[in-house]
Amino acid sequence: MLELIVSGIGLGIVLSFLTGPVFFALIKTSIEKGFYAGLALASGVVVSDFIYMSITLFGTSFLSFESKYRIPIGIVGSIVLLSIGLYYLLKKVKITYQDETSRIRHAGYFFKGFFMCIFNPFILIYWVSVTSGVYSIYGDLTSREIIPFFGAILITLFGMDTLKAYFAHKMRYKIKESAIRTLNRVAGSLIIVFALKLIYNLIFTHTLI
Repeated sequence: MLELIVSGIGLGIVLSFLTGPVFFALIKTSIEKGFYAGLALASGVVVSDFIYMSITLFGTSFLSFESKYRIPIGIVGSIVLLSIGLYYLLKKVKITYQDETSRIRHAGYFFKGFFMCIFNPFILIYWVSVTSGVYSIYGDLTSREIIPFFGAILITLFGMDTLKAYFAHKMRYKIKESAIRTLNRVAGSLIIVFALKLIYNLIFTHTLI
């Protein structure tokens, strides 16, 4: 059991270094709105990860549903991602370095992180790949082994995102508006390119990647 937990922590650390649109959103939010806003966004991300992880482990009926309606689900998710990308690309940057303390706004950042992931079909493929890799290495895990192993992965991912938010917040005064503007453009461009590629693949190859 302890070996599985340690292995889960190690895998979680490795997975935390895979960057994507959420990484840029987390760093940007922590710089602009403070550590707790970044923490709220990270919480939304880990909840969506938990849902997709549960689906890959136990949700065979959902996977069948996703396979049947992959194109409309993928296009809706792509449109949501495209909108987020355009928002980042066109948003005017003005840093006030004022921590966001409103619980309502924190809830907004939570749902922002959640929806960025839950409407991204690639996250499902990501967790299917992770789960398949785990089973290929460790074989079939029992229910008593699944919970500590994958729980350790999720807790580690959340812990690493928390550290990213903390250090981004601590370095916020060293980062200028021009850097945030560049970060916005990079994040927005990556999200838009990914969304367009996803739409292309869904329409012409009927796959997600």
